Amino acid sequence: MPATIRRRRWLTICVSTASAGLLALPASAAPGGDNSPFGARTLTRHAAEREQSVGAMSPKVAEDDDGNEADEIAEGADQYAEARTSPGIVAPGAYGAAWTSLSNLPTTGGSWRNVTDLPYNSDDPRYRDIDSNSSGGSGNVTGRMAAMAADDDGYVYAGSAGGGVWRSRSGGGHWQPISDRLSSQSTGALALDGTGRLWLGTGEATTNADAYLGSGVYVLSDPHHGTFSSRGRVGGDELESTTIHQLRFGGGKVWAATSEGVWSHSTKKLSGAWKLEYAPNPDYLLGGSKADDPDAAYKNIANDIAIDPKDPAKVVLAVGWRSGDDYNGFYTKDSKGTWTRITSGLGDLSADADDVGNVTFARSADGSRYYAVDQSPEQLNTNPDSGLEGIYVSKSGSPTGPWTKIADYQGLAASGSALTSSGYMPGVQAWYNQFLTVDPANAEHVYAGLEEVYETKDGGGTWSTVGPYWNFGFPCWSIDPAQQTGDCSQTTHSDQHGVAIGRYHGKSFVYVGNDGGVYKRPVDGAQDSSGHATDWTSLNDGTIDTLQYYSVGVGKDLDHGGVSVTGGLQDNGQSILRSNDHVMGSNFGGDGGDTLTDPANGCDIAEEYVYLAIQVTQNCAVNDGSWINDPGKATSYDVAPADNATGEARFIAPLAADAKNSSTWIAGGRHIWVQTHGYAIRSGDEWKSVYDLGAGHTATAVAASGGKVYAAWCGPCNNQGFARGISVGDAGGTSRTKSGGGTGWHDITLPATGADGTVPNRYLSGFAVDPKDADHVYLTVSGFSRQWTEGPGAGVGHVFESKDGGTTWKDISANLPDVPTDSAVVTPNGGLAVATDLGVVYRAPGHTRWQRVGSLPAVAVLQLKLSPDGRTLYAATHGRGIYSIPVRDCD
Repeated sequence: MPATIRRRRWLTICVSTASAGLLALPASAAPGGDNSPFGARTLTRHAAEREQSVGAMSPKVAEDDDGNEADEIAEGADQYAEARTSPGIVAPGAYGAAWTSLSNLPTTGGSWRNVTDLPYNSDDPRYRDIDSNSSGGSGNVTGRMAAMAADDDGYVYAGSAGGGVWRSRSGGGHWQPISDRLSSQSTGALALDGTGRLWLGTGEATTNADAYLGSGVYVLSDPHHGTFSSRGRVGGDELESTTIHQLRFGGGKVWAATSEGVWSHSTKKLSGAWKLEYAPNPDYLLGGSKADDPDAAYKNIANDIAIDPKDPAKVVLAVGWRSGDDYNGFYTKDSKGTWTRITSGLGDLSADADDVGNVTFARSADGSRYYAVDQSPEQLNTNPDSGLEGIYVSKSGSPTGPWTKIADYQGLAASGSALTSSGYMPGVQAWYNQFLTVDPANAEHVYAGLEEVYETKDGGGTWSTVGPYWNFGFPCWSIDPAQQTGDCSQTTHSDQHGVAIGRYHGKSFVYVGNDGGVYKRPVDGAQDSSGHATDWTSLNDGTIDTLQYYSVGVGKDLDHGGVSVTGGLQDNGQSILRSNDHVMGSNFGGDGGDTLTDPANGCDIAEEYVYLAIQVTQNCAVNDGSWINDPGKATSYDVAPADNATGEARFIAPLAADAKNSSTWIAGGRHIWVQTHGYAIRSGDEWKSVYDLGAGHTATAVAASGGKVYAAWCGPCNNQGFARGISVGDAGGTSRTKSGGGTGWHDITLPATGADGTVPNRYLSGFAVDPKDADHVYLTVSGFSRQWTEGPGAGVGHVFESKDGGTTWKDISANLPDVPTDSAVVTPNGGLAVATDLGVVYRAPGHTRWQRVGSLPAVAVLQLKLSPDGRTLYAATHGRGIYSIPVRDCD
């Protein structure tokens, strides 16, 4: 994840669009008593928001969004980055150095067990409650896939957003991870060259809320049998801490479209530096005079490279930031060898900077056709329905055209799409969702991916939505739990990112990667009368676990013994795994944030969506769907505190139960909220604001024990004046001390300078309270120390301890690697386990040094929880599912 020069903050933007994926309106409070399916209600709401807010688009530098509805993907991206980069700019190589340090730590005994390595059925018939997307038709899912590759020998390669690269030897399924030894598990691009080598570009380029920067490009000479290693890195450190959108081959070179311009390297000699082919604004690159400008991260974005198959020296670059900039456009070399913007001659494909955003190219195997998808900044900013400029073909086979438009969003909407409502139509998220490929056997047979999957067999004359967003709203759909998705055929998950065509046992298949994992169908597959494919197969068989958890909850399974394990996921709702299950179910839809599970009863669950939208159930959300005819039969309830409605909470906001009383909950937005009805809460009105953190401040962590509450906050939360703080008080609204005195909540005085030994001026990510003494508390701190971070008060240290209720703090980081820390938990024996962006570490009771727990790959662990009996530690990873390990093995 990790270069010799300092790099800016990560790519983020505030765009007025609806959120990606199966977004979650707190559905039990559906406006007007709407008892339509969960997803359909959600789409209606977000379409309305987009129509109201379109027209406000600018890079997200300031803290507010000028009153417009922020796009949730972009806002989440901003906040995820803030936590790791504030108060300044993080130098490249930080994650690589941290991975080396972590790998060199002594290790504890024992090994992690993957809890979630079994199928996860998003259409599980047990969970058809009002807040679930079950019956939508996506079937088995896993975490987001950013890139795909496949060959003609049945080998398929899937590159995930945060869980590395996976290989199947059987045309899909029975997966094995093949990049676990790398310091970055974030995939930007996968490509097979003409000799069968597999190339991996690390650093996902979607700029989603959880996209990571990469550590460069790697090549695997024998992808059928080998695994990636650091020895296979191509070139030097030139591409560290970039994102890589595409890898293309031509003229004996591999070309890389990156967040820092277009680069090339010989495919024969893999040593030696990468060559910077073109950067439109080099002053904003590393070492440039404007490298520290707040907008620098947006100034050299390259999206794709098109190489003329008849003349590999003729190359067209698609360059530009999705939200628009003067440099956006298509570039080629002039007669003097200078990269020059193409200003005319492209035909229907506009050369205007306002019309060129995220672009994807694809060419036919016979060289007779080039195709392109173009997302328009102008459309994104002014059209509430879509950001798609169009899909195009160059019938000359040359990337210089002339190009002819063969699809627009209205035409795609009429092709059997599920996205036909104003405000949310095909291409509404074309900046985030794109793929394009051509059938090797037919130059006019094309697959295009946006939110949905589209197919044309006549070069764009007609299109079919072979993979609709979902089946809600179609006449064939039913919530009947006796069927997966009514009389409809299974579709894919929404939000397409990667595609490949390969052969298995002599038959050709198309493989698509999206926010729900990997799916395949025959290249010349069947369609029903609506143009929907009838032959999609989910390849998410449980052997590939790239689930991106934000949280984990564990409670006793009173019906079957053992425990029930739940967790909130990026774009895959909330999973639930009961002790007798062989398949996980999804009992809440949308993006799952934090989660609370009653240790005494694993069916008592509170699931947080984003911005403190909270739903609660007391029966695991088991429901046969009868609520659709009788709303009174719903068993999930919207209980969001008021900061949800006012937008004064973070994208993933903190939520916790008192360690001594599971009926007392703490939630943090601008205010610290408390409710004491536990899982019996039925309304957001039951929350009480016990403390106002102040205008512009939002909670980043909360914890409570025996009524004593700790709250951390930031505001501003980015590098434009970052500030943080800690407030302490009582769940009843008064402060507590050992003597019982106090007159109210109070703010802890923290030094602004982040001097050695004091709490740094960085993002405060979590608390762990000693169960034996509420005044004894640990604090985790995200970001990087001043060795890597330019910013006021970055300081040093990641774990701090207070024995006086937070008044004073001591740095106990010792030999802990300099890596963002995300969560901590005190074990029953007094040890301390800490989750980091690269794994889990542990400090035994009575010791001062840290050990690495097991050997997880370089994946972010965002939350730790103990089992009800305290004997097992659970880790929610953001890319490799949920893991557990016996606490005794940590000592």
